[in-house]
Amino acid sequence: MLGGWVRGKASKTYARLLERALAPQPGPKARVVALDEATSRAYLRRSIDGLYDAAPDLSSKDTTTPEQRRFGLGLATAVAVLLVVETRITLMVIVGLLTFLYATVVIYRIRLFRRSMLSDSLIVVSDEDALALEDLPLITVLIPAYKEPEVIARLLQDIGALDYPTNRLDVRLLIEQDDPETLAAIHAARPPRHFSVVLIPDGGPRTKPKAMNYALCLAEGEFVAVYDAEDRPEPLQLRRAVAAFRRSGPDVVCLQGRLAYYNSGHNLITKWFEAEYLAWFKFFLPGLAERDVPVPLGGTSNLMRRKELQEVGGWDPYNVTEDADLGIRFHRAGYRTGVLESTTLEEANSDFVNWAKQRSRWQKGYLQTWLVHMRDPARLWRELGPSGFFNFNFFVGGTPLLALMNPVFWALTILWFVTESTLIGDLFPPIIYFPALTCWVIGNAVVVYLGIVSVELDDQPELAVAALLAPLYWVMMSISAYKAAWQLIHSPSLWEKTAHGLTANPAAAPPMQKLAS
Repeated sequence: MLGGWVRGKASKTYARLLERALAPQPGPKARVVALDEATSRAYLRRSIDGLYDAAPDLSSKDTTTPEQRRFGLGLATAVAVLLVVETRITLMVIVGLLTFLYATVVIYRIRLFRRSMLSDSLIVVSDEDALALEDLPLITVLIPAYKEPEVIARLLQDIGALDYPTNRLDVRLLIEQDDPETLAAIHAARPPRHFSVVLIPDGGPRTKPKAMNYALCLAEGEFVAVYDAEDRPEPLQLRRAVAAFRRSGPDVVCLQGRLAYYNSGHNLITKWFEAEYLAWFKFFLPGLAERDVPVPLGGTSNLMRRKELQEVGGWDPYNVTEDADLGIRFHRAGYRTGVLESTTLEEANSDFVNWAKQRSRWQKGYLQTWLVHMRDPARLWRELGPSGFFNFNFFVGGTPLLALMNPVFWALTILWFVTESTLIGDLFPPIIYFPALTCWVIGNAVVVYLGIVSVELDDQPELAVAALLAPLYWVMMSISAYKAAWQLIHSPSLWEKTAHGLTANPAAAPPMQKLAS
């Protein structure tokens, strides 16, 4: 894998970019971490295959195992034979199983939402407690940025606004070797001395987790924080996180901050996105944390203990939702994740094409994560326990499952009303029909209602109309889910870049002091 990098073009490209980055330039410039070729090569090797070498059964380098492929082929063959022999009965059983799975996942999500509302599962640290902290630990902040020169100046401003001693802060900007434009933007912005640039050499999958693994080899902080290039964290977030860690037991090794959007009012897509994030980060993830089951992390606003992060193998460079996978591996290793009441603002995708690229990547990553951790269900059961096992399957597996199943039931419903086919009627005997009808009418209505409740509880009534129109958003999610399933087969580690700066408007963000509320 790395032979070509060592021998040829990639190595020369990295050397040229490093030479250019370190070359004398007029005025101050960013500090660039310079590594000799042998060290860089060793770190690259570790960032690509470190997890696979240590625990190949937990790596998504291979999407499926031979056993999983044999099982899938055997199941498909059996279904095909049964469809030929007993078409009606086989279709009825399939529809019945899909109805059962759909209803189970919907009921599970409703119960999880309700449980989160009735409990105080968010970790809250007051301003006074955060500001009173002394003897603060060193924190390494990792910020991957690829082809994003337009957001650099704002990024440095927002990360620079963090209320944390700069001598205890080590901010690393992770720049790919073929991205001189972003590097030039960093030099032009003249970041302070606690910022540095880490040039990521080419090799292996071009993914965010590979870049973070490479930088993790250089990290010195007791904690590692992760932000995206367009993030705007609440200024006291790192202090709150340190206080939360000091309150918690040693088994809590990761904190997930809340995510929201500063441009949620731009159009209907951004409003749907914001309403979805409200439910996700204020109710679903805290509900999982409160139940002491695996928490699939968001891709940013994470703070982790570096020692334990390295112990579990860092991020999976082949998984396109490395965050969700890492949350599961933390729990399998006996550690816990908490959800911190501190908000980081991001830019919501405002156009469908860009949104679909991001969403299909997330759904593909959830499918990757589910396939990897279900390679040995018996072992997963032992490590997570019954509650953790079922929660993992219903939440991580159930998220893309719902999006994939929706068009099946929509199509059957439309065909019935258009054709009144007896074949479709035969697929729904009373034992299947009434649960399916209940799930369709009551279940979906309750899910829409929960969306309205979440925006009202967060005092954002302007999102209520978007919450009411959520079924249209489900259509978008199903389209991206089928794209994700296709890519899972043909290009599982393809990382489709999300464009930022489409609606970026500093004036649209609320005042910084309000972000913690």
